[in-house]
Amino acid sequence: MAKHSSLPLIGIPSCVRAIGEHPFHVVGEKYIGAVAQAAGGLPLLIPALGAALDPAEVLSRIDGLFLTGSRSNVEPRHYGGTPSREGTLHDPQRDETTLPLIRAAVAAGLPLLAVCRGIQELNAALGGTLHQLVHEVPGRRDHRSPPGTVDEKYAHTAHPVRLTAGGLFARLAGSDELMVNSLHAQGIDRLAAGLVVEAVAPDGQIEAVRAAGAPFIVGVQWHPEYRALENAFSAALFAAFGEACRARAAGRLRAA
Repeated sequence: MAKHSSLPLIGIPSCVRAIGEHPFHVVGEKYIGAVAQAAGGLPLLIPALGAALDPAEVLSRIDGLFLTGSRSNVEPRHYGGTPSREGTLHDPQRDETTLPLIRAAVAAGLPLLAVCRGIQELNAALGGTLHQLVHEVPGRRDHRSPPGTVDEKYAHTAHPVRLTAGGLFARLAGSDELMVNSLHAQGIDRLAAGLVVEAVAPDGQIEAVRAAGAPFIVGVQWHPEYRALENAFSAALFAAFGEACRARAAGRLRAA
């Protein structure tokens, strides 16, 4: 019984997607699996209810927050950007849910791991800005997914990233460089105050960040959740996230 009592509850905010004629609140299976298997936590899906959710109430019941990737972009009004190009997919209910949760999580020091859209949300929530189309920024490469099947896209190692010397990622990797996949059009422009860079692509695009002074608040632009246990760095990243969540869970149980 004691073994299960310290299992960390890790919240995963949902996307809102139309399936047939009806909207559903959804989270991809690969994200759920990474939390359960690679981080060793119990995934708890959070519906995208926006202002109907009290961030403090939600965070009081979980030990970590995992922000997933998505095909939708953060709406530019959240970071003072210009209107999106026609046809851009947005998910306003997710924005209204995740951005307040992120701010509350950072203020509370709750362990947080953000992937792809998640790192963009993290940066926007804390006052940074985003490039809506990185491949149209002078000097930047095309970071969108290559052609092929879904498996080929996620398994594809598109480019290296340079890791910050002495940083968290360099310690986890045991090196100063990683090869990563690349499946995004949106990306960090101006870095939010309080975030520090952990990895940069050869073209200068920020690929990973962490919150300075926090136990574990981390964002990555690539997709480490895909086959997380098969990739040494991805496994180490999720293990570190899981450890931070377990420490939070232990503290929550002691305070109960």
